Amino acid sequence: MKIGIPREIKNNENRVGMTPAGVSELVKHGHTVYVQHTAGEGSGFPDAMYSGAGAEILPTIEDVYAASDMIVKVKEPIAQEYSLVRKGQLVFTYFHFACSRELTEAMLKSGGVCLAYETVQLHDGSLPLLTPMSEIAGRMATINGAYYLQKTKGGKGKLICGVPGVRPAKVVVLGGGIVGQAAARVAAGMGADVVITDISLPKLHELSITMPANVNTLYSSHANIIKEITDADIIVGAVLVPGDKAPKLITRDMLSLMEPGTVLVDVAIDQGGCFETSRPTTHSEPVYEVDGIVHYAVANIPGAVPNTSTFALTNATLKYAVALADKGWRKACLDDAALREGLNIVDGKVVYKAVADVFGLPYEPLQL
Repeated sequence: MKIGIPREIKNNENRVGMTPAGVSELVKHGHTVYVQHTAGEGSGFPDAMYSGAGAEILPTIEDVYAASDMIVKVKEPIAQEYSLVRKGQLVFTYFHFACSRELTEAMLKSGGVCLAYETVQLHDGSLPLLTPMSEIAGRMATINGAYYLQKTKGGKGKLICGVPGVRPAKVVVLGGGIVGQAAARVAAGMGADVVITDISLPKLHELSITMPANVNTLYSSHANIIKEITDADIIVGAVLVPGDKAPKLITRDMLSLMEPGTVLVDVAIDQGGCFETSRPTTHSEPVYEVDGIVHYAVANIPGAVPNTSTFALTNATLKYAVALADKGWRKACLDDAALREGLNIVDGKVVYKAVADVFGLPYEPLQL
């Protein structure tokens, strides 16, 4: 199979779809890999490393799409890429369709095969291709929240860890999944007072055993959320419904209950955000204020640490990419139920129900 790795063109996205080591593995399996010129530089992988791994370097993104049967990316195609996706071409990346009707309609029109990292799901409900980026995003959510808690950045002027004789900051994490756990652990390690919420009692039981002593668990009811946000310093939104829009846990009216300078970090922004006042931001303009509350809603948080992120992503995606290349997407998805869950759009049809429901589009169960 011919596999293309284009350079990411989303704002300040320096990750790349695969490391040179990943490319080498695909080449060993007899596949041809095309890498766009400078695609890996932002992650610390110059063209020479890809050439040394057996890839062919192509000058433009158009060349990569035109030459490839499968495209391996990090983020969803943006508007200038829509026309490059052709009928029958497999695109393997994070799509997050539920937060963009424009993207959904463009991919339906393309006739391509859209296999989304974020909905590949194992039998136990875990999301193996979302997990590595969730771990990074959760850790960085706390780090960035602490940064914007500074008075000079619009926050309350608190040090997250406090000092002897002065209380540390209070961090509330909404959601006890991979993102939430990572955010809570880093916050606890930095010395904050931490509350983590979830609607799953088994999950809360697990967290109560495994989390550090300065992390308290709480059932995620509306009343409990209201009570906790009134004196919170950083609030991390870390809820996820695979393939669907995130629920709005904090409304515009609830901002008035918070102290000015409270920092909201919405890691769920890729799926529409879990705060009503959230809108996607970028690494170049990461924050804005609503009613005196600081909002951080960067849609590609791990893109700020692209070297780490690209290694972590390739570690997770490579075996699936190899299977898709070796077998073709139909046979690979037929053989692997988890990979099959990643199929969102095929040949102009929505085959993932949550995406169809969000936009009121026809849903057609996949027939392999």
